[in-house]
Amino acid sequence: MSNISVFEIMGPIMIGPSSSHTAGAEKLGKAASSIWGRSFDAVEFYLHGSFAKTYKGHGTDKALVAGILGMSADDERLRDSMNIAESRGIKTDFIEVDLGDVHPNTVKIVIKDKDQLMLTLVGSSIGGGNIIITEVDGSELEISGQYPVIIATHKDTRGMVSKITGVIAEHQLNIATLEVSRESRGETATTVIEIDSAAPDSIINEILQIENVISVRVLNAIE
Repeated sequence: MSNISVFEIMGPIMIGPSSSHTAGAEKLGKAASSIWGRSFDAVEFYLHGSFAKTYKGHGTDKALVAGILGMSADDERLRDSMNIAESRGIKTDFIEVDLGDVHPNTVKIVIKDKDQLMLTLVGSSIGGGNIIITEVDGSELEISGQYPVIIATHKDTRGMVSKITGVIAEHQLNIATLEVSRESRGETATTVIEIDSAAPDSIINEILQIENVISVRVLNAIE
């Protein structure tokens, strides 16, 4: 007999009609905001499939914005998240698109600041409030947001992974999983490292100091 949790039967505590369209959407917004890690002026949400068809009726738009603002799925302010964003000077746009062969509850989130620096994240709400992030800044990956993650983009040269993991070891962080992908030999590679505890803010700059590292993104666990 398999063990089934109450969470799997009832779903997460939340404001809204659907764990996929509300709780999962909120987590995707929160993940993008967490990776960005600073103030921003505009967010574009490119909605695919079921998200595109029902986002207004199911409150997906409000949940995505609530997540971007750092709210939880059970926050009473979720219902008014779009007005709150507007009051903070944050412009939000929702665009219905076809993102190809992806889960029907998928969104591409683009965050921009006044200097036109930006973050892109593609993720899916897969049921029960769970999510899968499949792309960050154009790099394909697969992370759930349940564990802290360090995403380093760098040139595909010898010794890069050991240098990056060396910094992680200096902080006494335990590596849970590690995956490296590259566009082609000798070009750009992405190293995705899941760790067991939250990464300190300083680790981004430390990894960026490594020669041939292009960018570093950190996503701590999403509640």
